[in-house]
Formats: sequence, structure tokens, C-alpha cells
Amino acid sequence: MIKPASLEQAPLLAVLHAESFGEAAWSHEQIHGSLALDTTKGWLAYSGDKPVGFILLQTMPEQAEILTFCVAPSYQRQKIGEKLLQHAIAATRNNGCKKIFLEVAADNLAACKLYEKSGFRLIGKRPNYYKHGDKPVDACIYELLIS
Repeated sequence: MIKPASLEQAPLLAVLHAESFGEAAWSHEQIHGSLALDTTKGWLAYSGDKPVGFILLQTMPEQAEILTFCVAPSYQRQKIGEKLLQHAIAATRNNGCKKIFLEVAADNLAACKLYEKSGFRLIGKRPNYYKHGDKPVDACIYELLIS
């Protein structure tokens, strides 16, 4: 089940983000600040009654950007992320969006595969954009054209 994410759920989303991203996770304040914007849309995925993942998008009239997207590690590889992503794509399409952008660490192969399977295409890279420990990692920039 997928439901819209609300400002009141920021603490819960911060916990889910920390489970997925560890030290690189967004804080409660960052998530709250993003959700407080009228242009931020988000959805929360559930397994039964348990919240297990979410996606946040910054939306403009013609385009959107996926700000962050995660599924709790113990619920990954169960198509929850795929359903959440497809839900977000459909919602932005219904609002007249023509493009969705995102960036993801180049070494996050599972995410890259999911985006490519969902129709996103690689349009560029940002060298050494992320740090994983002491190791710099490129950001892959993806775009989905919505018809």
C-alpha cells in the first residue's frame, strides 16, 4: 500500500532514511524542511501496517526531481521500491509533468538498475560528488521523459 507522506511523518521518514543511508541520511530537520515546501510531494510505502520506504520529489509545473528515495534494508528486493517509484511517476504524469530528474551514487547498482528498468536514461555524471568513507564516488544523473 502507498499513501501520501505528510509533514507529521517527518520523524518516521528520518528513521527510515537512517536505516537505508546510515551516516549520510537526512536529518529530521532536513526532511521536515523539505516536506514543508508546497512543491515537495512524497509517498510512503507500507508492508501491512508497517511503513517501509518513501520517496520525495521536488515538483515544478513541467518537471520534477527525486530528492530522496529509500526502502528499509530488510524490505529491499521485494518490489516495494519499484512500486513506490511507479506510483511517483504516475502521480507526476497526472499533474502534467514532462520530465523527472534524479542523481544517484554510481556504485548503487541496484538503484541504477531500477531506474533504467523504469525508463530513466543516464544523461550525465558529477565526478567525485559523493563520499563513501574515504572513497569519492561519482553521481549519475538520470532523466525520464514522460509522455
